[in-house]
Amino acid sequence: MAASNLPLDGDRLWADIMDLAALTEPDRPYTRRSFTPLFLQGRDLVAKRFAEAGLTVRIDAAGNMIGRLEGANPSLGVIAVGSHSDTVPAGGRFDGIAGLATALEVVRALRDQGVRLDHTIEVVDFLAEEPSEYGLSCIGSRGMAGVLEPSMLEMTEPGGETLRTALRRVGGDPDRLAEARRSDIKAFLELHIEQGIVLESQGLDVGIVTSLVGIRRMEIVFEGAADHAGTTPMHLRQDALVAGARTAASVRAIAEQLAGEGQGYFVATVGIFNVEPGASNIVPGRCRLVIDARSTNPVLSARFVEAIEQESAAHAAAVRVRRVPIATLSDSKPVICDETVRAAMHQGARDLGLNSTDLASGAGHDAGFMSRICKSAMVFVPCKGGKSHVPEEWSDREQIAAGAAVILQAVKALDKTLS
Repeated sequence: MAASNLPLDGDRLWADIMDLAALTEPDRPYTRRSFTPLFLQGRDLVAKRFAEAGLTVRIDAAGNMIGRLEGANPSLGVIAVGSHSDTVPAGGRFDGIAGLATALEVVRALRDQGVRLDHTIEVVDFLAEEPSEYGLSCIGSRGMAGVLEPSMLEMTEPGGETLRTALRRVGGDPDRLAEARRSDIKAFLELHIEQGIVLESQGLDVGIVTSLVGIRRMEIVFEGAADHAGTTPMHLRQDALVAGARTAASVRAIAEQLAGEGQGYFVATVGIFNVEPGASNIVPGRCRLVIDARSTNPVLSARFVEAIEQESAAHAAAVRVRRVPIATLSDSKPVICDETVRAAMHQGARDLGLNSTDLASGAGHDAGFMSRICKSAMVFVPCKGGKSHVPEEWSDREQIAAGAAVILQAVKALDKTLS
């Protein structure tokens, strides 16, 4: 369906996405990392667009930027729509940004149609949905859900700055985090590119998300002894890298086994692998791994953790190095999306003449944490080749507009049916 046939302005929506995309590190498109000056520049643009749409703008204690339009009956609570404006390094123009621009376009479309909701509507730019330099993702939605723990505020980036300090630097207030937790939001809706090939390969307009994987991130550190690479006999070495490499191989093997059992979706990745001192003529004395494990089945996640505990300990013992106790950096549980919101999305697609399907998400999203405090669901739109988190990430103007129109229709329907 052409964007011109939809009940919103697809060109205006597209312009918002492209304007944010233009704010990137020039030698590393498309990069706008959370907590950086460029991220704050992007937020200045977002705040300006919020205000132009008639929204009152604030930043809550968890660092979320919120645009608010009061409803005709504010006692009914809030319908929230949004996503995030930060990116991964050398990431894409659409991950998060398309969802945030959609939320803004929903408000503007309602205004153009002369519609005032009974519920108050909020557009939310969640802080740091992508894994930040502090080792934590979904910082803003964790705060809004009341699960941004005090210990997390003491996490540091490579330069030593704590998340507590960084949060204050972007307008949040770590000393008043309790005020960020919400109980008045009745429903949350988020649009996102699929980050997969189902919709594109089947020629479908939108996917209505059924569930989101739980994500556990674990840090494993091996400590051996740095020695001369030429003069230290092989049988006397305490090479931390060997233990790390064998553990990385175990992560792959265990994940393949669990994924093949047919008890649910499971994947695991070693995405960070650091070696010290890091010289060609020195036996590595320290090796650090960060594992990202994702599943729709908590039983599989528990079995993975137990297996990695055993395997990594055995690998350390085999080469006479010390394995530091495994640290869990974050652990989010699988989420089932709300049936009421999903039904409104499906009906919206039908009303617009769009074809839809049910899809599970292999990625985490702010909608997952929002499900802890309200009814929450997502709409996926196709992306070219299923590619995401890369510069060539792409979704067509009409595809995004179609998904945004589904969100708009669902918001209008939920405004009438939510109690």
